[in-house]
Amino acid sequence: MTSTRSLFASALLVVQAIATPTWLRNDDATAVAASVNDVATLGYASVAGGTTGGKGGQVVQVSTYEQLAAAASGNEPKIIVITGPIMAEAKTRVGSNKSFIGKNSRAELIGNGFSIVKSKNVIIRNLKISKVTAKNGDAVTVQASTHVWADHLDLSSDREHGKDFYDGLFDVTHGSDYVTLSNSHLHDHYKASLVGHSEKAAEEDTGHLHITYANNYWTNIGSRTPSLRFGTAHIFNSLFSNVTDGINARDGAQVLVQGNVFVGMAKPLYSVDKKGFAVASNNRVLGQGAVGGGESKAASLPSPGKLSSVPYKFDLMSVDQVQMSNPTRAGNTLTF
Repeated sequence: MTSTRSLFASALLVVQAIATPTWLRNDDATAVAASVNDVATLGYASVAGGTTGGKGGQVVQVSTYEQLAAAASGNEPKIIVITGPIMAEAKTRVGSNKSFIGKNSRAELIGNGFSIVKSKNVIIRNLKISKVTAKNGDAVTVQASTHVWADHLDLSSDREHGKDFYDGLFDVTHGSDYVTLSNSHLHDHYKASLVGHSEKAAEEDTGHLHITYANNYWTNIGSRTPSLRFGTAHIFNSLFSNVTDGINARDGAQVLVQGNVFVGMAKPLYSVDKKGFAVASNNRVLGQGAVGGGESKAASLPSPGKLSSVPYKFDLMSVDQVQMSNPTRAGNTLTF
């Protein structure tokens, strides 16, 4: 009988036993111009009616937490442009049909993030969000919500505190659906991105939790890059560096993993608890093997999956392109 490990040996990862390279984020990279009226054109957020956010609604500029919280409420279409740093120990509750836009690289939320609960049609772009403590949730929380596009974000905390001092950077739970996280830099954090909050939530989550992770840059992360229960995820064109535990497919999750680069990781793609499923191709690992080490629970490779295509068009870059471009392209690098 062919083992799960051997089934993945040829298709999963191209392992290159060479010295681990170092990439430096270039914060002075030329910013890319974008429009506040942009809509989701990538990933699951672009299908089943799409994600338009506040397009066509009032455009307001905010520079304080009070202004941000007021603008975020209600369900009328609105484009909210954040013009500078906002520091507050709080969470911003988000209504439906909203676009949150960081005007430039100075737009930053410190200690406060977005709570998208029972809402739909939300866009968040070009923002730096940092140091949201666990009592205030995640940098971005998506619960019981549909059609969310998070793009060109810089999400972080620190790893000087214990792993539970902060919660997640981008967590998608409670039957949420049609979500895309793209062109973002997730870094300096323990538990980055959880999809599916509990093994007991099969009834709520099965058939939902469709999520795309595209063109992202993950650095200095402990785990959950992402961790998925029950959902359906497409993870492509992403660079993972100095990450302890990689993509964790569990509790029946189906994952398609394409065109990613994993640097110095013992477990780029693995499964714990009840098995998840994966199809993987055109990925590269630099320095470490495909499985083992780094987590208290016994880990193994996911079982061969059935997710081999997605209902949207996308461009798969070469792994060389991913290595070179993601460190400078991912994050809050847009201007409006």
